[in-house]
Amino acid sequence: MIEVEHLSKVYGSTTALQDVTFEAQPGEILGLLGPNGAGKTTTMRILAGYLPATRGTARVAGYEVHDQPMAVRQRIGYLPEVPPLYPHMTVEGYLHFVGRIKGVSAGDRAQQVQWALEQCNLLEVQKSLIYKLSKGFRQRVGIAQAIVHNPPAIILDEPTIGLDPRQIIDIRNLIKTLAQDKTVILSTHILPEVSMTCQRVAIINYGKVVATSTLADLKAQQPDQLTYELELQGTSEKIEHGLQTLDGVLTWRWLTTPHPDRRKVRVICHPDTTIGHQLTHHLVHANVAVYEMRRLGTSLEEIYLELTTQEADIPSEIEADEPDHSVTAPPPANSEPPTQKDNPSIDEAEDTR
Repeated sequence: MIEVEHLSKVYGSTTALQDVTFEAQPGEILGLLGPNGAGKTTTMRILAGYLPATRGTARVAGYEVHDQPMAVRQRIGYLPEVPPLYPHMTVEGYLHFVGRIKGVSAGDRAQQVQWALEQCNLLEVQKSLIYKLSKGFRQRVGIAQAIVHNPPAIILDEPTIGLDPRQIIDIRNLIKTLAQDKTVILSTHILPEVSMTCQRVAIINYGKVVATSTLADLKAQQPDQLTYELELQGTSEKIEHGLQTLDGVLTWRWLTTPHPDRRKVRVICHPDTTIGHQLTHHLVHANVAVYEMRRLGTSLEEIYLELTTQEADIPSEIEADEPDHSVTAPPPANSEPPTQKDNPSIDEAEDTR
């Protein structure tokens, strides 16, 4: 349904995208995952026809975005990070307006607007002015405008950003419902959003796709390792000494903890060791109190950090005077809306022409 091949975008001397390739199948939710500035929004804008690509091709339902932009726009629904809403219109009036500019015929428009309202659970607020709605409802209106012409492909840029937990669950369920007969691409830098919503993920870092796979396959592709999280009491020097003197410890990372007198650390060990009891023994021997220790599986967070960390940067959760440590060497571095006062019904205005 959506095919991207060797896509690149250059702004002057800045390369925003470099040789990006991925595809999304019908009925699939594909997550574009990456840190801020990775190139997710640029990719989506090219797919939606908002930006031209410098090189490469992108096709939606067989139509090339650059050569057949109008055919692509008829088959794609796009929700930018900031929904393109007109706050002084009612929800229903706004969707009629959007349906009109998206080419929905006058005979089908009322039916399509009603369908979009039902899909997005907006019937109770359809007569309300948009500026009076909560952020969660405004986000639903943004999705409704993206689907009012019933496109086979939908692109959503950060659809749950800024929402409360209840609203996030509602938007997730809506996206899953839409994906029953449509292709959905959503971008996010929030890891739980991917695991809760998407069947596959394309991870983008510095404008390049560094992985494209299902979450299960991503985990299977990672080398086996033992990971422990420990909550400790003791100085950094004592903790480091306990870790450095134990064979089998590969690396560790400081984490935050709400207890001001405790330290939290994630320790990654060689997979061919049974190191758990030795780990606590060495730390206690170094005069470090162990409050908690638990073994972790390979998490999406670890995979994400591995794929999006190109240099041995200091993680944000590590204090400035306590850099990350490793026993091994670090890797190398348009249109104005009609006013409702003058045009109470868009369909009526059209019929008087």
